[in-house]
Amino acid sequence: MTALTRPGVRLARRATTRRHGDPGRWIFFAGFLIVTFALMLPVIIIVLTAFKPASEVNAFPPTLAPHQWTLDNFRAIFSELPFGRLIANSFGFAGGVTVFALAFDSLAAYALARLDFRGSRILLIVIIASLMIPFQATLIPIYQLVSQLGWVNTFAGLIAPRAADAFGIFFLRQFFVSLPRDLDNAARIDGASEWRVFRSVVLPNAVPALLTLGIFTFVNNWNDLLWPLVFTTDQKMGTITSGLTLLTGPGGIIPQGVMMAGALIAVLPLAIMFLLVQRRFIESVASTGLK
Repeated sequence: MTALTRPGVRLARRATTRRHGDPGRWIFFAGFLIVTFALMLPVIIIVLTAFKPASEVNAFPPTLAPHQWTLDNFRAIFSELPFGRLIANSFGFAGGVTVFALAFDSLAAYALARLDFRGSRILLIVIIASLMIPFQATLIPIYQLVSQLGWVNTFAGLIAPRAADAFGIFFLRQFFVSLPRDLDNAARIDGASEWRVFRSVVLPNAVPALLTLGIFTFVNNWNDLLWPLVFTTDQKMGTITSGLTLLTGPGGIIPQGVMMAGALIAVLPLAIMFLLVQRRFIESVASTGLK
């Protein structure tokens, strides 16, 4: 009798689990929501603080959501700073570095991956070893060189020192090595020059790696503070990150609401860009094997 009822008990348990859901799945989902909220909390605070009046920003105890929504902080950020110019400078700086870095990094990576010349292995080791040197250690010598060239407060001074990157060269070199050499040899048999092989054969097959490196380069330079802060002394040549450091209120107090409004505006272009290329970016990361 007991043996006959066991299948029925099992079926009843399965029906109950289907009706109410797997408890383990609900626990996992609840934990996922908690972790997501914890990670998004700083962004939520930035967004909500940007719409708070100064009285609520400085109130104690602080509140998360504003009781009175206002756009005064956004008006103040454009009146206290040449914020439109700072946004344009950020696009010029980050976009210029990205374009030149992709061009020079891909050329150097192609030479290291596809051309056999004396000293290529030593050169690759030197490039990899340079990744261990923090850029802060080379900041003063680079600034002295840029100053002697008269490039302070210019886009040339901001972009030229970052026109190539050791990580970008190594990253693209590893991707180029994974491409079959039969493609190059077939193009050379057809009479293609080395430049034609690079431009028409290698680069079209390296779009995922180029897109991945381009996004990382743009985001890193867009968010960079120290570099534009050192190489620009004119407020009109600053970027969003360096311009926000100039915000001060009466008595030297930093207006947190205005600061959060500027930070929100600074994040929006990156968020929009990621939404536009999200699917392509995920495919690129998957195809390049980047973890």
